[in-house]
Amino acid sequence: MVLVVLLIATMSVSVGAGAVPIPVETVWRIVASKLAPGSVVVDWTSGRENIVWEVRLPRIVLGAIVGASLALVGAALQSVTRNPLADPHLLGISSGAAFGAIVVLLHTGMFLGLVTVPLFAFGGALLATGLVLGVASFTRSHSAGRLILAGVAISFIITAGGNLFIFLGDPRAAHTVVFWMLGGLGLAQWQQLPFPLIALAVCGAYLIAKARALNAMTLGDESATTLGIPARRFRLTVFVVCALLTGSAVAFSGVIAFVGLMIPHIVRMMVGGDYRRVMPLSGLLGAIFLVLADIAARTIMPPQDMPIGVLTGVIGGLFFVGLMRWRRTGEQ
Repeated sequence: MVLVVLLIATMSVSVGAGAVPIPVETVWRIVASKLAPGSVVVDWTSGRENIVWEVRLPRIVLGAIVGASLALVGAALQSVTRNPLADPHLLGISSGAAFGAIVVLLHTGMFLGLVTVPLFAFGGALLATGLVLGVASFTRSHSAGRLILAGVAISFIITAGGNLFIFLGDPRAAHTVVFWMLGGLGLAQWQQLPFPLIALAVCGAYLIAKARALNAMTLGDESATTLGIPARRFRLTVFVVCALLTGSAVAFSGVIAFVGLMIPHIVRMMVGGDYRRVMPLSGLLGAIFLVLADIAARTIMPPQDMPIGVLTGVIGGLFFVGLMRWRRTGEQ
């Protein structure tokens, strides 16, 4: 409940922050007037109303959805791979989703309408997941560290393929694609939000409902099987669900790294390793983190927006180093 209140408060402050500061009270009154016309007296300018309703609120809502999605994916992957470093970015899933989106944006066009980018991003994420598992099986690299290496290798290959498609695409669209690859929420629109929101509602509900099975998977395949969980089939299902969730997030925000790595670890430090608490709290904390990161991205060098993926990359990289140091100290 505390995190829910904190998320609402953070989103309210975030909508008001920016090059044109707007009081939180005005933000809520504008939202109320949009949801229930005539419920409040309009004493603000149309410019402020457009900034709140058309520009900032969609990107804040998208940031919360993407943050929750990536954090849930990271927590689930860390369980089924029994790898504390598992993350959709390090395992190449985000790169696969980005590759699918690049193909649509630069070459095929939106021939299926608004669902084209999410569908191709999901296909790319699923392809990357399959390649990582295939490489791990082919090289018999089933340990935690080697699975990450397989993911990094696949990520490099897919990123190279994406760069080639950018090189071969329309140079006039390259700037937009590059900004999108760095991660950003500035292109958010109300009509796009139902897609990542539905994916989060369906896939997030599934992952949270399977918290007991995720607990069992952390004990190993044999222990999970003795508890009645078909370990291999369940792991494959979780990978597909995570690919769908990652693809829907990357399709509208670009590649935002390390959220899935950091947030589950922070939650475990707060409440322990029981996935019945880790999963929902990871979703809430991931949403809060990305909303806060978006405030920083919009205020560090105004009037320009810093790509949010750059910011999370710096924070995540430092967290990654700290995590390795902490684990090394714990092993000694």
